[in-house]
Amino acid sequence: MDQAERTAHAWAVGAAGEALVAKKITELEGLGWLALHDVHWPGRPKANVDHILVGPGGIVVVDAKNWSGEVRLRAGILRQNGYTREPEIAGVLQQSAAVAALLDPNHRRLVQGWICLVGQPELRGTTNSGIRLQGLNTLVPAVAALPAVLDTALVPIIHGYLQQALGGTTSPQLLTTAQFVPQQRSAGQFGPPDAPAATLRQWRSRPAPTRNTGPKRSSRGRSKRPSCLAALLQFLLVIVVAMMVINYASQYRPAAPTAPQPTPSISQAPPPR
Repeated sequence: MDQAERTAHAWAVGAAGEALVAKKITELEGLGWLALHDVHWPGRPKANVDHILVGPGGIVVVDAKNWSGEVRLRAGILRQNGYTREPEIAGVLQQSAAVAALLDPNHRRLVQGWICLVGQPELRGTTNSGIRLQGLNTLVPAVAALPAVLDTALVPIIHGYLQQALGGTTSPQLLTTAQFVPQQRSAGQFGPPDAPAATLRQWRSRPAPTRNTGPKRSSRGRSKRPSCLAALLQFLLVIVVAMMVINYASQYRPAAPTAPQPTPSISQAPPPR
């Protein structure tokens, strides 16, 4: 079997599993639950969410997996034939987070991510990351047993909103921090390959920031150097002149005034008598 045949076979197996889960979910309608099937994954135009349940127990995002072989949950880690399935767990986390991002803040905390294992109908458990695992036979009882956290009047409102947002011809876009953090565009980085680029293009086309950049700061620093040098030269010149004045003043002594000399006087002796 070549790659194309393997891909087609895997797709057919997955589609069959989704159909079985969708049929099983219909049993929840009498308990106040409404369902969406095969709707857009918010923010990823080429990906879909298998099932979304809205009911008294909250909003449950269900990813159907029709895996063969040995599937086990040990120490909170899901494995198939000995290989970890953490990428699939991460995918369900991303799905539930994307759906929650569309809701009112008061309802986001009510979103859960589940995996329904078609080929392991009795398996159940919870992974280390909080994703619940249910087999095909345990899914409906587990959903029905969820405690009531959502007003029954809001169930059709939220269901209709998600139906309108995710059931159309295009996937709603999400603006996330992943589109602002520069990363290498390699495998597994900068989001999935089918992530929407519209918001990223908008971010790239935004006006350039007006804050000062490194080169500008350095150029200002260079422009200040001549003025600093001139000030230093002026300061040194003042010191030299001051020292010359002080030296001249210390050597200058005014001449002492000349003492007056006595004027010779002529005395006349009295004539003899």
